[in-house]
Amino acid sequence: MTGTGPDIQGIDTTRPHPARVYDWFLGGKDNYPVDEQLGRQIAALDGGAPEAARANRAFMHRATRALAAEAGIRQFLDIGTGIPTEPNLHQIAQSVTPDARVVYVDNDPIVLAHASALLRGTREGVTEYVQADARDPRTILERAARVLDFDRPVALSLIALLHFVAAEDGAHDLVTTLVDALAPGSALVLSTMTADFDPENVQKGIAMYAAGGVTLVSRSHAEVGTFFEGLDLLEPGIVSVADWRPEEPPAATDGPVSLYGAVGRKPAS
Repeated sequence: MTGTGPDIQGIDTTRPHPARVYDWFLGGKDNYPVDEQLGRQIAALDGGAPEAARANRAFMHRATRALAAEAGIRQFLDIGTGIPTEPNLHQIAQSVTPDARVVYVDNDPIVLAHASALLRGTREGVTEYVQADARDPRTILERAARVLDFDRPVALSLIALLHFVAAEDGAHDLVTTLVDALAPGSALVLSTMTADFDPENVQKGIAMYAAGGVTLVSRSHAEVGTFFEGLDLLEPGIVSVADWRPEEPPAATDGPVSLYGAVGRKPAS
């Protein structure tokens, strides 16, 4: 599938972009030949890569639904939003609670170009888009506070984001700054790449991304756990995204889903 997304100023179509490769895996149209090329290379190496992308998306749906329906959370902050793919987080949250307030954050110009698709929420709720870098959490919090009340619980979603942020680039400081700003009862929803299940293919995939100028970081189960220090993990804890409260028996895949996913709640102070 050749990309048919708009040719927007600021978008480099000569190098693959993770969000556009992810869009290609999901069957989207907002990608370019260079993204499709890398996507096909990865899929040839790991036939389960497109399934992993879909499993990651489904994890976000289930986690959002659980926090809205079971935990009663009405506010959502999604950082590293990516190219809109329906149903989006706000559609899941507002299907449970129509008055949910959702703030999306990304720094990719192609996401900005499609931001209007992120804002089609319910009449009762609020959806907003903030153009900001995930590595600047204080700016994100300042701008999100125009929509969200940080004195009340917020669900913070970092879906498939942190494997693009190395420890030395401040991954833990980023998460700590964001979580510290959240009220008791808030939640952290996180998914990130791991080599625990299939180290050989994951390392080959990392090398392919590196050849395209993209840095990826895989993390062990213990390393993922450090992001949840001080939080109460919801069952089943830190598991492959496909195994986090699956709603039906998992379909047969070509390999393991090499993404950990988990949800942690901030305890009452």
